Amino acid sequence: MGRIDVVATPIGNLGDLSPRAREALAAADLVAAEDTRHTGALLRQLGIDKPLLSLHEHNEGRRVQGLLDSLRSGARVALVSDAGMPLISDPGYALVRAAIDAGVAVQVLPGPSAVIAALAASGLPTDRFCFEGFLPARAAARAEKLRQLAQETRTLVFFESPHRLLDTLAAMADVFGGMRQAAVARELTKLHETIYRGTLEQLRDIGGKDANFARGEITLVVAGHADAQPAMDDAFTRQALELLARELPPSRAAAVVAQLTGRRRSEVYALVHGRGADGSDAESPPGSRETNAST
Repeated sequence: MGRIDVVATPIGNLGDLSPRAREALAAADLVAAEDTRHTGALLRQLGIDKPLLSLHEHNEGRRVQGLLDSLRSGARVALVSDAGMPLISDPGYALVRAAIDAGVAVQVLPGPSAVIAALAASGLPTDRFCFEGFLPARAAARAEKLRQLAQETRTLVFFESPHRLLDTLAAMADVFGGMRQAAVARELTKLHETIYRGTLEQLRDIGGKDANFARGEITLVVAGHADAQPAMDDAFTRQALELLARELPPSRAAAVVAQLTGRRRSEVYALVHGRGADGSDAESPPGSRETNAST
């Protein structure tokens, strides 16, 4: 039997490649790579010449059997993605699962990870977190996914495309509340690495002014829901809405109240429209006529 070496590769700085990872690549009979051009350039920089086989989301299912045959014949296969740890929002799971089921040894060589690097640099809690990968590209599906995560108390980590970053921050501010703390990490370990920290609203403002904000590889870290803060009663929520609606647009006032009270934004909107949090009729809060007209 051969063996699969799951090899983490640099996310930017070549100096982050471990000696053990370099040895595994040099000893491999075959390198299964997400993009053979990208990995070929990396191997040339390392002075390593190995056969390359593409393994990406569109062909992984077709490649598995052939690779298993090679592994059963004693081949040593290095599995790499374009950057960071394979399988983490990257191809490789189907191959590793099939190898395990077939009794083939799988060895992991840990190393660079944008998820862990961004989390450590964010200044947000690191004791408990969840990685959500890329959010849906379509606005409606993205908003629905965020609503499912609105009450998640663990720190949230996402990957995001530069051209969708500002839309995603806007959607998060709408669902989570603009006061939720977050960090945008761009170009980690590279020459232009930058970490932006602040509330979701502050990050949106920065994004509208800084031309470099949405350039390069982006990892987004968002604080979890503060479940230790008890939800306030309807009377307090209505009073807060009334006061804030005098100074802020209705939608913004509702978002701030949701953040202050620890309630779901849908509950606050229910009160805006004169219904209790359970959907029952309730007395409309003072000033609700103006609020309803704008939401």
